[in-house]
Amino acid sequence: MARRFVTAVMRHETNTFSPVPTPIKDFGRIGPTDGPARGDEALRVYRDTNNPVAAYIDLARDEGAELVFPIAANAHPSAPDLPIAVALDFHTNLSAAMVDNATVIAGYRTYPHIDMYETGQRAGRTLIRALNGEVDPVMVWHSLPVLTHMNRHAPSMQPMQDMYAKAIAAEASGAVLNASVFGCFPLADIPHVGLSAIVVADGSRDAGERLLFDILREGWERREEFVFDVEPVADSIAKAKALDDGPVLLIDHGDNTGSGGNQDVMTVLAEVMRQGLEDVCAGPFCDPDSVARMIDAGVGATVTLQLGGKVDMPAMGLKGAPLEVTGIVRRITDGQFTVTGPMFTGVAMNIGRCAVLDTGGIEILVSEGRYEPFDTGAFTHAGIDPSRKKYVLLKSRQHFRAGFEPL
Repeated sequence: MARRFVTAVMRHETNTFSPVPTPIKDFGRIGPTDGPARGDEALRVYRDTNNPVAAYIDLARDEGAELVFPIAANAHPSAPDLPIAVALDFHTNLSAAMVDNATVIAGYRTYPHIDMYETGQRAGRTLIRALNGEVDPVMVWHSLPVLTHMNRHAPSMQPMQDMYAKAIAAEASGAVLNASVFGCFPLADIPHVGLSAIVVADGSRDAGERLLFDILREGWERREEFVFDVEPVADSIAKAKALDDGPVLLIDHGDNTGSGGNQDVMTVLAEVMRQGLEDVCAGPFCDPDSVARMIDAGVGATVTLQLGGKVDMPAMGLKGAPLEVTGIVRRITDGQFTVTGPMFTGVAMNIGRCAVLDTGGIEILVSEGRYEPFDTGAFTHAGIDPSRKKYVLLKSRQHFRAGFEPL
């Protein structure tokens, strides 16, 4: 009898302190329609993309199984007896409830997340082996009381690099079925937030537990390396101004939509302007009102805007502070482009209508929707080539590295 598989997408990192609401329409941000995609539409959106669920689609095809795709819900930042494979974000805050209700769990090994398809393969293959009676998955996990800073916990950086090397080597050798480390999402006010790891062993807990505690012992003993030291914005911009070569990436990680930021805090752009940096592109800044004003004015018009600062942050006791800017409207777009970089490769993006304001020394990209710029298409679709700029100001934390670090 032919197998029948069910796959679905439900992606949302919940930042307890973000003032930005998450209506149901936001769960369709990588598809062409508002709200979640379903059925054939969900298959069309995710097939042949760099996503774990694309791996599930291919694996079902290879198995000759019927695939049902009831929902694909994706927004910014089970029965216990049913075999379930789960591909989790590197920033997952792992909990007992998640482990108890899954058969196989595997996590991304990269940040920015460029191995999402591969993670789906890792989880899906183990599940298929279990269905075929080849293996008996047993999961062991543990979480440490450590909130790792997101600018210090990428697997490409130490100490996470050494921790993940142990997990990758054990999985590659066949000592365990799967091994994953999760840096955690520290901006969540929940009981189970923290640095964690999970090992899927074959039949016996012993090998899994030895690897698990070897990995986490390394993290605990080197926990101070997860601290990120910040410096005043003015000092950072002054250092950038003194550099001769470019492009120089100016990373406004404090207002990163991928972690729940408003994407309309103007502090860094204001400092760039105050220090007189030239040949800059910046954005995208989320400000639907300013986009509408530029569209009404039209390409070629000179406008003065109260840009950004529209959203207050009550969790931090901060009021929005717009920045007055004057410039020429250079371009207006529909905000749609297809990702060509290594993260979400092939996915159609829609960040809402966009407009480019040219102040003379700075080209500012303003969008109706929030978007963490992990792909250069955010700029190139609007006629801006960041590779030709001296400075590129991005509202991102680490995902910018996928598309922009090669610059």
